Amino acid sequence: MASSYRVRPLDESTWPAFAALVERNNGVFGGCWCMGFHPEGVGKGTTAELNRDRKLARVRAGTTHAALVLDGDTCLGWCQFGSPAELPRIKSRAAYEKGLTAPPDWRIACCYVGKGHRRQGVAGAALAGALDLIAELGGGTVEGYPEDAGSVPAGFLFHGALSTYERLGFTPDRKIGKHRWVVTRSVPARTGGPGGGAGPA
Repeated sequence: MASSYRVRPLDESTWPAFAALVERNNGVFGGCWCMGFHPEGVGKGTTAELNRDRKLARVRAGTTHAALVLDGDTCLGWCQFGSPAELPRIKSRAAYEKGLTAPPDWRIACCYVGKGHRRQGVAGAALAGALDLIAELGGGTVEGYPEDAGSVPAGFLFHGALSTYERLGFTPDRKIGKHRWVVTRSVPARTGGPGGGAGPA
């Protein structure tokens, strides 16, 4: 049940749980290791091993962010977030930039739930956890790029489902693809948190 889930940030202490989930799911999306939205990207010229090494290097440097959903010590899924500089490689970029007025402080990028745990509240817990971590890091304007649920198989909702974002207070801004939206929400800073007032990295 969702009430039993814990959310932890991706860091060196939670890396083993994150890595175990990726490995159980064949490297995730062809071995991307959740590197597809970072400047390095994935695809031609990269391998699953290289992507893993690059992700671990970013974890150690503190230049990648994600809210991990844990059941006990087992990671079930995550929601990746970061500044636009940390996550520049969003999908439907040309359509996105056409309607852009101001860049957000934070982007929600990859939302992933492992096989066997979908439709159990993990995605919602991950997104809510990401918003909590963003509040601790100083808050600001948050953008997501979800797709209409039902138009894409659950395992390929890279950015998550529109309905999940709407339940957590995001407002649709504009459409940038056949099924993809830009949604926004303002997150106030949480004073007294681990990184309260720090702003985006």
